[in-house]
Amino acid sequence: MTSLKLARRVTDIRVSPSTAAAQRARDLRAQGRDIVDLTVGEPDFDTPDPIKEVAIAAIRSGDTKYTPVNGTPALRKAIRQDYATRLSIDCADDQICVGGGAKQIIFLGLMATVEPGDEVIIPAPYWVSYPDMVIANGGTPVIVPCVEADRFKLTPASLEAAITPATRWLVLNSPSNPTGVAYTADELRGLADVLRRHPQVFVLSDEIYDRIWYADFSAASIATVAPDLADRTLVVNGVSKSYAMTGWRIGYAVGPKALIAAINKLQSQMSSCPSSISQAAAAFALTADQSQVAETVKVYRARCEATCASLNAIPGISCLQPDGAFYLYPNISGLIGKRTPAGKQITCDLDFVLYLLDSEGVAAIHGAAYGLEPHFRISTATSMEILEDACIRIARACGNLT
Repeated sequence: MTSLKLARRVTDIRVSPSTAAAQRARDLRAQGRDIVDLTVGEPDFDTPDPIKEVAIAAIRSGDTKYTPVNGTPALRKAIRQDYATRLSIDCADDQICVGGGAKQIIFLGLMATVEPGDEVIIPAPYWVSYPDMVIANGGTPVIVPCVEADRFKLTPASLEAAITPATRWLVLNSPSNPTGVAYTADELRGLADVLRRHPQVFVLSDEIYDRIWYADFSAASIATVAPDLADRTLVVNGVSKSYAMTGWRIGYAVGPKALIAAINKLQSQMSSCPSSISQAAAAFALTADQSQVAETVKVYRARCEATCASLNAIPGISCLQPDGAFYLYPNISGLIGKRTPAGKQITCDLDFVLYLLDSEGVAAIHGAAYGLEPHFRISTATSMEILEDACIRIARACGNLT
């Protein structure tokens, strides 16, 4: 039998750590274990009924054909209106791309621009897929640790130090997965000042969580605070998180015409276009009354605040209050070096999350997967009852360490 030789773009990357952790939780539950799964960054709310009804109507009316590569006219209009209204970003149709989720748009943006030898600056902690996307496209991730004292955010000095002649992109994620922290307008202006000195560096601004917002300052985009950088900024968003539409797979971005054209060219060869049904639903979601989004954000905020307070009450754990999204990234430096009841020493955050899973059935993701230790990430996109149960279990597990 002939053996399959896989390309390096596959062998050099990992399976997504969050996907792997979620699958492990499902496997253990299937074996009869009582598992509290805090791994998945997916809204526990259902897609609102009015959005579903629009999709059903699209099916019944025969809106089931191929669409333009860069999205239906209705969806592009909705995207333009949303960016103009919320972020004061004006764009034309040829500055918009639409894909099968924000994740695909990010991947295609890197595919269109990154070649061997190119560097991509990724502040850590980072969403787990950024480095592997860069590697899969032949680039080199340049990880810049961002300390908790700076609320895990990139500083102008750190950015300046990381840039080289080979730097192609800076990736920004605000609010962040895994920390939930967001950049203020002034902080973005400080980064923009650095970028102006390095015209070869593009900015990939992942703003998928920018509607799930708790901070006392307004959400800001680098494209808004530094409009002179618009010709090298790709602003990515989607409907998955804000509208509980993860399975509908619609993401989109606004950027310079040449980059958008390249992304659309790649998509024309890859998938032709996203689902026409999902696009109809997304166009409605972006233009309809947003009160239901506001109500879900209130719920997310209450969950985050309560869970953060519970974690901060556990000796050995500290946790920053997030600015948005639905994640917490607790620090467990106070637990490193302790021993489990079985005598195993906790030497890193992976040891800790495995101990949580084995001893109390709490599934979380270790901080090293996000590029900064010793932490762990939990998703608060689940019920308050589940989160309260998880905190009780985590407290018990920590109390059993010596």
